[in-house]
Amino acid sequence: MEGLMMHTPLTIKGILKIAVNNYANQEIVTKLVEGGIHRYSFKDAEKRMAKLAHALVRMGVKPGDRIGVMGWNTHRQLELYYALGCIGAICHTINPRLGAENAAFVINHAEDKFVFYDLTFAPLIEAIAPHLKSVKGYVVLTDKANAPKSPINPAVYETLLAKEKDSYDWPDLDENTACSMCYTSGTTGQPKGVLYSHRAIVLQAMVTCLPASFGCTHEDTLLPVVPMFHVNAWNAPYAALLIGAKLVLPGPGMDGESLYTLIEDEKVTYSLGVPTIWLGLLAYLEENNKTFSTMKYTLVGGSALSEAIIRGFEKYGVRVRQGWGMTEMSPTGTVNAEDPGFYDLPIEERIPIQLKQGRALPFIDMRIMSEDGKELPWDGVSSGHLQVRGPWVISDYYNSDKPTLTEDGWFDTGDVSVIHPDGRMQITDRAKDVIKSGGEWISTLDIENAALMFPAVAQAAAIGVHHPKWQERPLLIVALKKGASAEPEEIRQFVCERLPKISHPDAVEIIDEIPIGATGKVLKTKLREMFKDYVLPSLADKAASKSNAGEKKSLLKSLFGKK
Repeated sequence: MEGLMMHTPLTIKGILKIAVNNYANQEIVTKLVEGGIHRYSFKDAEKRMAKLAHALVRMGVKPGDRIGVMGWNTHRQLELYYALGCIGAICHTINPRLGAENAAFVINHAEDKFVFYDLTFAPLIEAIAPHLKSVKGYVVLTDKANAPKSPINPAVYETLLAKEKDSYDWPDLDENTACSMCYTSGTTGQPKGVLYSHRAIVLQAMVTCLPASFGCTHEDTLLPVVPMFHVNAWNAPYAALLIGAKLVLPGPGMDGESLYTLIEDEKVTYSLGVPTIWLGLLAYLEENNKTFSTMKYTLVGGSALSEAIIRGFEKYGVRVRQGWGMTEMSPTGTVNAEDPGFYDLPIEERIPIQLKQGRALPFIDMRIMSEDGKELPWDGVSSGHLQVRGPWVISDYYNSDKPTLTEDGWFDTGDVSVIHPDGRMQITDRAKDVIKSGGEWISTLDIENAALMFPAVAQAAAIGVHHPKWQERPLLIVALKKGASAEPEEIRQFVCERLPKISHPDAVEIIDEIPIGATGKVLKTKLREMFKDYVLPSLADKAASKSNAGEKKSLLKSLFGKK
């Protein structure tokens, strides 16, 4: 049809072009695995990406080949993101926290041709190498001086790049060509592969930069603590180059002290990460009487935001946004951006809003469905299965013959949610985690959020355990902060004061550490196995425990007030 617009493909080559043309001197800073700091400009990064592209072609990498990468957030993995995608190959990021068995599974399932890896993961790669069927060679992400001797005889990354030209005639690719690949965490069965197209990545990166989304600009210094080895660090490596933001990559330094030092030294203004990381950073600040000088915002995702994190960051002048998504959504689906005047409200009014997962990003559709397949209203009350569709939502899992979508073309997220009249979605639980008691659904997230407000609690998880009358009742499992002490019943009473009666945990168990999975989420499958034979205490037992905890109750009320 005459009169239509040009068709130019949306590819990450375009993002790289924008970065070099518009923001050539902007910085990318990395805390190196070998120690020290690496610093270079967008323009210098593009030259090294060109060198890498030549090296990849010389190694025999062809369009469509899957190339495994197991690395920390560093400039070298960033170079692989772009060089592989821009020559038409696929960057398959491998989560080392999957463990040896699952890591070998995803490499074999993807049929990776080569595997690049950081020094930290050399023992893991060497252990699984004999079981990797398609891999033709390995490259260790370091220089010659730091390269270890290895039975798999890897090439050395910096040596590969040294002899290549620093310019490359990037090919024009179809925007529907795959450029990256990630596998689900495998918490409920074997990991499943998701291929991301150039088009999906570009669209997601563009939408990510909107004020009502992440809201980053070229004036920000962006620190993605969320790993590049899982869901592309929420596309921060693409979004930063697209908008010209300074990009700070933390390498293996995920502890509170390392992150704080990097934030202060590089004047970070915006950070991205999962709750477990931020709880560790907040603990470091509190224990060492530190404060932030430049941080303004943090985006929390991966698992539900807690009130403890909101209050913790606000104490240091940092505002918290929550995002939600999945590997199958490239990954972001919603962001809970603030309405005008939001921060003029008292914090007690703001927190219930901030705990929601937010509004759908542009071009993402959401609906909630009842058990019998009926679409439910957006009334903030009706709870059902959350389903989504959009231009960066999966259509099929990689190399799988199982149906991925519903009959009418929606992806079922596995989350149980409500959607409020203002469009904000709120997850009440994962479908597999929700507790059904006497025919009523109980949100484990509400119980966990209340528990995290208890001063001594570092981690919390609620699961359903058998009850002879009500089918299931909540058991709250907590780990305490280092050096802290508390009685189970005083924690239970504290939580009960903040929840409706049906959600009151019947018991609290204290363990040394809550098991955390490959993506920073609590492994409730392991907790259910640990407590599969658990017998809830009787009413008489609770009455005795309540009496013992009574002396401490007045102190808790003075600290936190009434419900």
